[in-house]
Amino acid sequence: MAQGKLDAIGIVVSDLKRAVKFYRALGVPFEPGMEDSEHGHAEAELDGGLRLMLDSEAGIREFDPNWQRGKGVSGASLAFRCESPQEVDQLYAAALAAGATGHHAPWDAFWGQRYAQVRDHDGNPIDIYADLERS
Repeated sequence: MAQGKLDAIGIVVSDLKRAVKFYRALGVPFEPGMEDSEHGHAEAELDGGLRLMLDSEAGIREFDPNWQRGKGVSGASLAFRCESPQEVDQLYAAALAAGATGHHAPWDAFWGQRYAQVRDHDGNPIDIYADLERS
């Protein structure tokens, strides 16, 4: 049986410039100029070689003219691990400053992590977390 290797995660966005700026604020290393792509596509290589790809709605419609955005919140999310609980609070604040909508302010979750949730400009869920310091 043939097997593939997970190589990239793609997100469709309504405004590529805004999305690249937002995800850069969360630490995704998009190269300069990616937001100005002729075909509405930007990608960044993440640690471990996985890529995050952003495609504009217009770019998707170049090859799939009938594409339509789904309704409701996606069942998938992006998750950003922080080094400390304090960094969760800082990244949550940075996400809000970059235009995210707060979904759940940082809290100490019962499973042993400092956890927060936001939604990006297109409503995509983003989790921010770090292990709680043990004393």
